[in-house]
Amino acid sequence: MSVEAKTLDPDDWEDMRRLAHRIVDDAIDYTRDVRDRPVWQEMPDDVRRAFAAPLPRRGRAPSEVYETLKTGMMPYPLGNIHPRFWMWYMGASNFTGALGDFLAAILGSNLGGGNHSAALIDRQVVDWMKEIVGYPAGASGTLVSGGSVANLIGLTVARNVKSPGDARADGICGDGGRLRFYGSDQLHSCHQIALESLGLGRAGLRKLPARDDGTLDPGLLAEAVSHDRSHGLRPACVIATAGTVNAGAIDDLRAIGAFCRDEGLWFHVDGCIGGLLALSPRHRSLVDGMSEADSIAIDPHKWLHAPFEVGCALVRDRAAHRATFEKTPEYLQQKDRGIAASEWLHDYGVQTSRGFRALKVWMALQEHGADTFGALIDQDITHATYLADRVEAVSDLELVAKRVISIVCFRFNPGDLGEDALRTLNTEILLRMQEDGVAAVSDTVINGRFCLRAAINNHRTRKLDIDILVDAVLTHGRALVDELSNGQEVSGSPSDASAS
Repeated sequence: MSVEAKTLDPDDWEDMRRLAHRIVDDAIDYTRDVRDRPVWQEMPDDVRRAFAAPLPRRGRAPSEVYETLKTGMMPYPLGNIHPRFWMWYMGASNFTGALGDFLAAILGSNLGGGNHSAALIDRQVVDWMKEIVGYPAGASGTLVSGGSVANLIGLTVARNVKSPGDARADGICGDGGRLRFYGSDQLHSCHQIALESLGLGRAGLRKLPARDDGTLDPGLLAEAVSHDRSHGLRPACVIATAGTVNAGAIDDLRAIGAFCRDEGLWFHVDGCIGGLLALSPRHRSLVDGMSEADSIAIDPHKWLHAPFEVGCALVRDRAAHRATFEKTPEYLQQKDRGIAASEWLHDYGVQTSRGFRALKVWMALQEHGADTFGALIDQDITHATYLADRVEAVSDLELVAKRVISIVCFRFNPGDLGEDALRTLNTEILLRMQEDGVAAVSDTVINGRFCLRAAINNHRTRKLDIDILVDAVLTHGRALVDELSNGQEVSGSPSDASAS
């Protein structure tokens, strides 16, 4: 008895064509009309239950599957494509990039390498990232999931280059385990995780108290390196930050780079928040010295607004980069011609299977040009400046940190409350704005003071959105003060601080 062959292709391609056109039409409407919807809204219980159902054993028509998503998923997003989403530094995506992800999925290519067009586009996007930051053409790079892995790649190369032995062969036993990396206490949490993953542990990262402006203190850095050397440790790498998570502070990259050269240390720059300032016509001087780094991490899904996810690790020394990760098994031997007649892209990172992340970046840069993205960076900073000015002009609002780029740390402060009460009050303001769907900001602590944090990384934001935010903070804040004065309890409790 013959058995009918199975396939995942649709039974009726014309039905699928009609559904695909409908999905695209809905997607255009969804993106075009994003301003008319709440930034965020709580999911009803029936939606939560639907997404807790057990594994389906029998299939449904694609149109039914789409209806489930249209009613249960699309109205309840995180919200970061909305013009008043400023919780975390995420970027706001772009429609052309979304089409790029669709085409990449249709192509279905594995970007581990090979002789095909997608691999050329991957290399070209990396070359463009090198050009943006001022790296030489012969430098190296790889596209990864985001900033955490981009930083991990750079720090792994640093560990291997600065290890006294062969780190790949012998691990970090002996002197290799005495390597020390340095940065301010404003470093992104991914660096601690990277050092733990590299086997160097918490002790491997010396986090030095930042100056009042949130930047790495060169004096403390020099003292720490000298102290560690005198105690038999091996200073290896300094991690400088171009845009701290909390307040957007930028370390003195030129001075730190010179120190690293004098001391024989690896100079790594975490540029995931601010590295793309190199595109900015008005603010690129803030990252002067970044191009001298031995490695750089940047995030195209932030200020290039690529749909999640895509990060980029850049390494000045191509040979050192490849030597850190290259491993070619028998079944991946390079050939003189054919599909395997190309260098393997996976030799520059930890993934053998790699998605086609480059296409969404390539298409958006082709459509808009790099200068447009530079202008959008300046636009975000202009909006942040406007917000900071409005905060300073209102007696009930307080600017908690100096604005450097497009992160504004502020709070509602009527002037007669202690720190604990201000924390509770501002947390409740934050939560009520989210639940109203009006605006989304996060919270953090700057020099011991709890505050709201607006990370403006959004090409859809307009000046009117900043006014809406300020008005909402004042309205909720003043209403809460009245509630407190009437003996009512304010229920706000602090949320976890942002990771990006």
